[in-house]
Amino acid sequence: MQPDAHKRALIAGSIGNFIEWYEFAVYGFLATVIAKNFFQLEGEAGLTSLILTYASFAIAFFFRPLGAVVFGRIGDRIGRKPTLIIVLVLMTLATAAIGIVPVYASIGIAAPLIVTLLRILQGLFAGGEYGGAVSLMTEFAPRGRRGLYGAWQSFTVALGLLAGAGIVALLSALLTPEALHDWGWRIPFFLALPMGAVALWLRVSMEETPSFVQQQDKPAVAQADTAATLRAIVMGIGRVMVWSAAGYTYLVIMPTYLQSALHTGFNQALLIAVISNVGFALTIIPSGILSDRIGRRTVMIIATALLLILALPLLKLLQAESSTLAVKAVVVLIAGGLVGMLAGPGPAMLSEMFPTRVRYTGLGLAYSLSNAIFSGCAGLIITGLIKQTGNLDIPAYYVMATAVVSIFALMTLRKDDHLRSLEE
Repeated sequence: MQPDAHKRALIAGSIGNFIEWYEFAVYGFLATVIAKNFFQLEGEAGLTSLILTYASFAIAFFFRPLGAVVFGRIGDRIGRKPTLIIVLVLMTLATAAIGIVPVYASIGIAAPLIVTLLRILQGLFAGGEYGGAVSLMTEFAPRGRRGLYGAWQSFTVALGLLAGAGIVALLSALLTPEALHDWGWRIPFFLALPMGAVALWLRVSMEETPSFVQQQDKPAVAQADTAATLRAIVMGIGRVMVWSAAGYTYLVIMPTYLQSALHTGFNQALLIAVISNVGFALTIIPSGILSDRIGRRTVMIIATALLLILALPLLKLLQAESSTLAVKAVVVLIAGGLVGMLAGPGPAMLSEMFPTRVRYTGLGLAYSLSNAIFSGCAGLIITGLIKQTGNLDIPAYYVMATAVVSIFALMTLRKDDHLRSLEE
């Protein structure tokens, strides 16, 4: 192994996640614009078009598990490197293609159908990204630093979300509302092309992981381990459920909630979203490092308990008419920081649950299933329940319900998992 192989693997693994989450952030932050351009059907209310936009958002997440299985099996058989190159190219092309789709006013019902199809393809390819990237980074990690290496995956998620929010905020500041709705919204999707070219160069030049190379020299294991893998996947979903739910509630959906439910201005909502993602980014690396010292279990249970306790009080502060922009900024900074405390140790925790021969598939499937149900559906569930009940506290209740389940699942973690070698 070359001396700088660890660093190259870290960067190559991270940049694909950056592009993936940049795009998801752009779609989430432009939800109101996309709703009017593609899902504003004749005779339907504005909230209905927003729900249809989030339905398209959710569909992409439901294809992530399929991508995790398809590309995970490939990655566990032929290697992390070639599989990650394939999914990167496909994901970049699908993202850029959204930028060229004609709007509903031009081609009618075909417009939302094409966008939804591209979202499905994005979900499929993104499903093959996470398991490979985390496997790559944690399998290259020196002993005692898997939490740190895995945290970089989550940190680039935060950077992608921040980049998406920043690009949309910049466009909204530079362009008139009409220009943003007409053509400006396409620019963020086109930017995926140069990003993808840089990522491709990095991935082509990286090495295969030492764990995968060593595992290839060992005899095949009997299929009896399938049941154990399935049990680990179910447990993994329970452990990251609150991470998925709180992450999308606070980091992606919040701007639209502030606009549609609390009538906050577009620019102010985006600013608040950027601040929540800053909070998220600030705690990821420190919590990953801390989990290498005191264990994944302790760090993740503390974060989950704080989300359970603080979700409703924080939302009430956001809703209060007396709350200034500074107060709202502190609220979302705290909320984002708590999500970051889960995202730091989370990748290493998932990686340690699976042996090398099924790691790409197992951790990718656990993460993508959790995201499909609790992230992808977050906007749809929250917006739909608010429409049905008129209760503006739904986002907090959603986070609290998932936190209860995750606390029990996280308590089954062994305290010394962070000290053991990755199982071959």
